[in-house]
Amino acid sequence: MLGPMLSDERPLAKHERQRLIVSLISSRSLRTQHELQSALAGVGCEVTQATISRDLRELGVKKGRDQLGQPRFTLAEGTRRAKPEDALASVLRRFALRAVASQNLVVVRCELGTAPAVAQALERIENPRILGTLAGDDTCLVVTPGLREARSVTRQLRVSLEA
Repeated sequence: MLGPMLSDERPLAKHERQRLIVSLISSRSLRTQHELQSALAGVGCEVTQATISRDLRELGVKKGRDQLGQPRFTLAEGTRRAKPEDALASVLRRFALRAVASQNLVVVRCELGTAPAVAQALERIENPRILGTLAGDDTCLVVTPGLREARSVTRQLRVSLEA
């Protein structure tokens, strides 16, 4: 077996899969391994429950409580999330295919099922030229104040795509 796959590409390396798990747990209220497995599948990473269980143990993920007292996965103290800019570069290299500016919009074409991850990574960098994002399955729409900002954001995205 080659290991977990992402969007019919090369096998997803363990550290990449675990980074994705940390990102999902940090950004969503996931209560069970099944919910985490579904979230991973939603971004194209098909893994078994046994692999998830091993990854959670290795990452030191525990069950905690959210603000409403509901159980959810929590990251162990000291588990660092990547800087938003590094996470964006990684997500773009992995999932984005191209970026094109049109008026005050940037259209980012992505691998099927990965546009929400790209949109979320773009939102996290808190770039003042990005007013917001909207994601479908394979397209992320980035809204900017104007044409000049859209072109600037497109240039930045293309640098990450070509890296």
